[in-house]
Amino acid sequence: MINEYNIIETINMIKLYNLDIRTVTLALSLRDCISQDCDILCSNIYDKITKYAKNLVEYADELADDYSIPIINKRISVTPISFIGESCKNPNYVKIAQTLDAAAKEVGVNFVGGFSALVEKGCTKGDNLLIESIPEALATTERVCSSINLASSKSGINMDAVLKMAEIIKKSAYMTKDKDGIGAAKLVVFCNVPQDNPFMAGAFCGMGEPECALNVGVSGPGVVRAAIESLSENTNLSDLANKIKEIAFKITSTGELIGRKLSKKLDIPFGVIDLSLAPTPAVGDSVAGIFQAMGLEHAGAHGTTAALAMLNDAVKKGGIMASSHVGGLSGAFIPVSEDAGMIEAATKGYLNFDKLEAMTSVCSVGLDMIAIPGDTPTDTIAGIIADEMAIGMINKKTTAVRIIPAYGKVAGDKVFYGGLLGEAPIMAVNNLSSSNFVQRGGRIPAPIHSLNN
Repeated sequence: MINEYNIIETINMIKLYNLDIRTVTLALSLRDCISQDCDILCSNIYDKITKYAKNLVEYADELADDYSIPIINKRISVTPISFIGESCKNPNYVKIAQTLDAAAKEVGVNFVGGFSALVEKGCTKGDNLLIESIPEALATTERVCSSINLASSKSGINMDAVLKMAEIIKKSAYMTKDKDGIGAAKLVVFCNVPQDNPFMAGAFCGMGEPECALNVGVSGPGVVRAAIESLSENTNLSDLANKIKEIAFKITSTGELIGRKLSKKLDIPFGVIDLSLAPTPAVGDSVAGIFQAMGLEHAGAHGTTAALAMLNDAVKKGGIMASSHVGGLSGAFIPVSEDAGMIEAATKGYLNFDKLEAMTSVCSVGLDMIAIPGDTPTDTIAGIIADEMAIGMINKKTTAVRIIPAYGKVAGDKVFYGGLLGEAPIMAVNNLSSSNFVQRGGRIPAPIHSLNN
């Protein structure tokens, strides 16, 4: 029942605690764009994106005004381009990326995801060509994001691809070093990648998805923190978890409402709502701030991983009651550069690489938006990726690495991107060599629990 309290609470969520719809993402299949001629393929891609997404931004803005709920990002995700491009006699993946960028600019979205490949068991010719093209593609476009799935709980870890992607990450950062390596900030590698994720840089339209669908990503760290702070300091953790579930239900209901209204206006199916708490660099909109509200001195204190595990679980339990179509990543993001509290914790030395890795065992993504010294060896980056892939593989969860080697910078310096990408201190990495291990190549076999058919 709608009452005065509920109305005031919702207004406060939006005006005081940064509640918003973080992204509405149009997922679009490009399989019918395939051609042996790369020029025709690019023309087909441009025409289809501009046809289906022509009203996305306008209608989203109208709904935001009608309901007074900010919709921060409007995005597009497409079929993994490695599948789409490899039918060409002479595929030019950089040209395809530039076509995606031009179409995204034409319809006014801020990002287009899907410059992607799924290589957990090995690479096709198209996969290899796309991967090699990533540094140039990201350096010559503004809105294109790239993701590569390197591992899964069913297939194990493709260590050849892990080592290759470590090289690609370094090249992407180097080719955009004048912008603090922002190319690497638009590139993410996954284990157990979800195929309906609305968040960048990992969004793409999976092979089991419909022709098109609207996927929604909600936010609300500030709302959760305010709810916790409204409780007595003596509130036990069970009651605290119940409060988080209650707030997650309300946040998800808001996202579901906007998603279904927008999908109806666009005359396309509603896809999923991603329950993830996505922070921003704005003060008060921080997942790290939730840990402080729970009673920790700061993110990074002993107990942080336990607090994150409880938060993630409570968000999912509350959100799943509000929607029958939950998907994507769904949990809590811990990006270092995109969360004011995480930035502060890393700058003050409260958070180090090892603690962040431990936290990824219970969060919804992984090592996200972490800047490291530009001279970090490729083999060390491959070792970082392999560790994160192993956490996902063994625990049957999605994990990811979005790491930025900042050329010309050392631990203690900073990178600056502005907007939602924020800023980040350069974090030190372990100087011990991983070379002989990662250079072995091959595939780390899937765990025994993969045999569950």
